[in-house]
Amino acid sequence: MKLSLSLAMTLLPLIASAAMRLDVDHVDVKPKPEDETASITFTFKNDGDKPVRILHLESACSCLSATLDKPVYQPGEKGTGTAEFKVGSFTGEQEKTIHVTTDDPQQQEWVIPFVVTIPVAIEVEPKMVQWWLNEKPEPKTVIVKMVGEEAIKLVNITSTRENVDFSFKEVKPGREYAITLTPKSTTDITIGALKLETDSKIPKYQRQLAFFGIVRQPESRAAEPTAGEVIARPAGVPAKAPEAKPEAK
Repeated sequence: MKLSLSLAMTLLPLIASAAMRLDVDHVDVKPKPEDETASITFTFKNDGDKPVRILHLESACSCLSATLDKPVYQPGEKGTGTAEFKVGSFTGEQEKTIHVTTDDPQQQEWVIPFVVTIPVAIEVEPKMVQWWLNEKPEPKTVIVKMVGEEAIKLVNITSTRENVDFSFKEVKPGREYAITLTPKSTTDITIGALKLETDSKIPKYQRQLAFFGIVRQPESRAAEPTAGEVIARPAGVPAKAPEAKPEAK
């Protein structure tokens, strides 16, 4: 988002008065797929003309913690921080922040932004397939792709519900699998999942989930004409009969 010139001029004195600054726009953290935690060091500087005392550090997420190398930074002095990110079940790009409280009245809170990029080893698309209640129980497909550096085999699948049958085939060995799901009927509301087991050496990728459901169609959607209803309307017949015009006297 671009700031308007007037807004930029309004914020300029506040930006200029900030003392503690990172040497970069944000801190990049790039753990490996197998990492449980990732540590990173970052540098910053007191650009002000007065000493700045660090009073408190607080993370916006329990997954991220940080420390600075000393409590007080003199004007022009550089410092070093260390951060640790707990990867857990996170994947993809995550934006997190550390909030630093200082004794500088012009910068009482200094926000340190972090961008964590966690490699994805397995993609399940779509993450959920669904059928409307009483819809024709036609088969639907879920694609599982192994997108990491190493090939991963899908070795077993189990379902949490018995009323949805499934089968799978290997499209590309160790790289892509197609799972076909077919409900035995759609007369009952059902929410379930397929449990996917792989031979990955990384614990968090050894088990994945693909969700499915038989759900009630929203009333607003049910009220809309289906494609079949539109096609079935005889040619030349309007969707709505024209209103009768009063006869001229």
